[in-house]
Amino acid sequence: MSASKSVPPFVGEGMVTRQIVVRAKDVVFVKGIVEANEGLAQLFAERGGDITLASPAAREAELDSLVDDLVREVGAMRV
Repeated sequence: MSASKSVPPFVGEGMVTRQIVVRAKDVVFVKGIVEANEGLAQLFAERGGDITLASPAAREAELDSLVDDLVREVGAMRV
């Protein structure tokens, strides 16, 4: 079998993204927070704690606010 390659998320026009890194054990917690904010963003976890959040451009300010909260609450680092 060949080694799997990481494929970046396909995010279309009208979307904005933010990349953060959290501890691998915090990915599920972050996913729960994102899902609790219905419709705000989709979460793509590529490996370990590398996360891409994709959101409609109209909700960019809300996404930035969520990322700010994640930096404070779980020690997320912006990429």
